[in-house]
Formats: sequence, C-alpha cells, structure tokens
Amino acid sequence: MTSNLFDHDDILGALNENVPLNVKLTSIHRVLRGRFGFIERVAIALYDQDTDVLKTFVSSDKEGSPLRYYESPLSEANSLREILTKRRPRVVQDLTLFGGGEKVHTQKLAAAGFAASYTMPMFQNGELFGFLFFNSMQRDCFTHDVLHQLDLFGHLISLTIINELTSIRMLVASVQVARHVSQYRDVETGAHVNRTAHYARLIARELGPKYNLSDDFIENVFLFSPLHDIGKVGIPDRILKKPGALSESEFDVMKTHARLGREIIDALLEDFGTGGVTHADVLRNIAEFHHEAVDGSGYPSGLSGSAIPLEARISSVADVFDALTSKRPYKDAWTNEEAIKTLQRLSGTKLDKECVEALVKNMKEVQDIQRRFVDSEFG
Repeated sequence: MTSNLFDHDDILGALNENVPLNVKLTSIHRVLRGRFGFIERVAIALYDQDTDVLKTFVSSDKEGSPLRYYESPLSEANSLREILTKRRPRVVQDLTLFGGGEKVHTQKLAAAGFAASYTMPMFQNGELFGFLFFNSMQRDCFTHDVLHQLDLFGHLISLTIINELTSIRMLVASVQVARHVSQYRDVETGAHVNRTAHYARLIARELGPKYNLSDDFIENVFLFSPLHDIGKVGIPDRILKKPGALSESEFDVMKTHARLGREIIDALLEDFGTGGVTHADVLRNIAEFHHEAVDGSGYPSGLSGSAIPLEARISSVADVFDALTSKRPYKDAWTNEEAIKTLQRLSGTKLDKECVEALVKNMKEVQDIQRRFVDSEFG
C-alpha cells in the first residue's frame, strides 16, 4: 500500500530545480505539447521602459530561434501597442493577416512557417514587463477551450520569469544603494551606470552569433555590468577620490577591489538567497575579472586571452569607453573619436579585440545611448 504513495510524477518538477530559465520554459512547453501538440513555440520578449525597446529574451525553440538578438522600439510595433492599450491578450488565427509586413520579426516568423499566434502581455505592479508568445504552424487552432488553458500556463510562465528577474533586479538595486550610501556615486554617476550597461549589451549582442550566446545571457550581462566596481565600496576615500596619480602602494590597495567585489557578490547572493539565479556566475566574473588584460598583465589573477570570461572582457571595454568619454574631477570628457583610437591602441593587449570591434561597429547606437543618458550636475 505504501509503495503507491510516491508513484505520481510532478510534470512541472523542473520549476523547483536550479536550472536555467530556458530549461524551465522547455519543461512547461513539453507539458503543453502533451495537451496541444500544435503549439510549436513559446517565447518571451522583455520591455525596457527607459529606452522603449522590446527585446528577445528566452524561447523554447529546439533548434535555434527564428528571432535571436532582436530588438525593436515598442512605439513602432503597432499591433503590440494595441495589446498594451487594450490591456488584453491577442489571438491571431491566421498570421497571413500581417502578410507583407515590413517588420523583421513578422518576416522571420512567417519564413519559419508559423501560421497562428496567441500573445499575452506580462505586467508587474501594473507596468508592462514584456510579452509572452504561443506560436503554432496550424491556422485556426486557438479555440476558446485551448485559450482558457493557455491563460493558466501563460501566467505560470510569466510569474516564473518575473520571479527570477525580480530577484536579480532587487539584488542590483541593493548594490546600487550600497554604492550611494558609501558616496561612491560621487565618483561614477547614475548615467555612467546606465551607459555602461547598454554598451555592454550592445557588445554582447554583436558577439552573440559567434559565441552562440543566448538572449538571456546577454540580458544578464546588461543587468550585471554596472556592478563591476562594487568592490570599490571598501576602498578608502583618500585613495578612491584622489585627484592625482596613485602611488604604487595606493594602487596596490586599489587593486584589491576586484577580489573584494567577488566577496561582496558572494555574500549578497547568499544573503538574498539568489545564489541559484541563472547566470549568477556572470555577476561573479564581471566583479572579479573586469581588470584582467588579454596579454596577462591585469589583475587580480593575471588571466590572459580566452581564460578571461567573455562577460568580463565585455564589461571592461564598456567601462573603459565610458570612462574616457565622461568628465571626471581630474579630466575632461574625450570625444568618441579620441576614445576609439585609444581602445584600438589597447586592443589585443589590454582589451579584447573582438569586444572593441563590436563597440566600434555600432557607433550609431553608442551615440543614441549617450544622448539618452546624459550626466547632469546631480549625476
């Protein structure tokens, strides 16, 4: 009799495990396919309110998503804006309704053979968080019964995504508060943090195809890059805010911020219970290794080349570029052209060549970021 007590298998048990979001999403999709075999794809796009950009994040595609590294202003996506305006999901039983559409996402989904879709908006505290898409190769498949069940799965998926990203964002916000309390904000402004994050995402997105980076990895590089110098909260003001060059002994103290940053991150992850967050190692690596140099002359470990985690190489280039093009108490802001020449001179020795090239290749977007996040007299 007792042998039957544990015979039932939880079909969504993967949601309890410390596994990446795409694995959790694939697990949910597998259950959905068991009920509705025509649902070929489940995908999430996140919305960035600061830039009005909708960006691909994670999907259940088995052999590569038809949409990777894709972003578009929500203001230019009329059909999705209508979902937001009405605050209601949208059912498209025949995607030829959008036939001849000029948007890249419309063309790519049509080319992949998708024929119908159900789109749910995701809200958190009343604010748009993103969109959830159920796609099918069959037309007229989303009946009322199917939609009622998809609503339940949709909100489950939405809560899973929101729970993980909220944990990350709470962690990031707490670290930012620690920076401000320590008066670190006087050294690097809020605009610097935003610019660095967007530069890092731009570089990661450009390198995505070569390194087969996932969209959620790129999003985590974006979220975590601003925390690269968190270890500086433990550096004395007499060194951190010194207007002139540091002495050798002072520089030795300054260099300790890399290892200290890793220790702070480890402690925060444990205290917040977020050590199992997907890509938590991205945060650890950015904090500890962003001052490593590709020729091995950096610190704290003297790593070189590909031994330096890619996310740290990306963060380093983003940070150096913004430091050069920003005004500091001890220097005026350099022009983009001057900064690019310096990045290229350091390319292959101090800085990763591919990361530098990725940034330089996207200077129009760099300028857009600079226009959007401008330093004020208050930072």
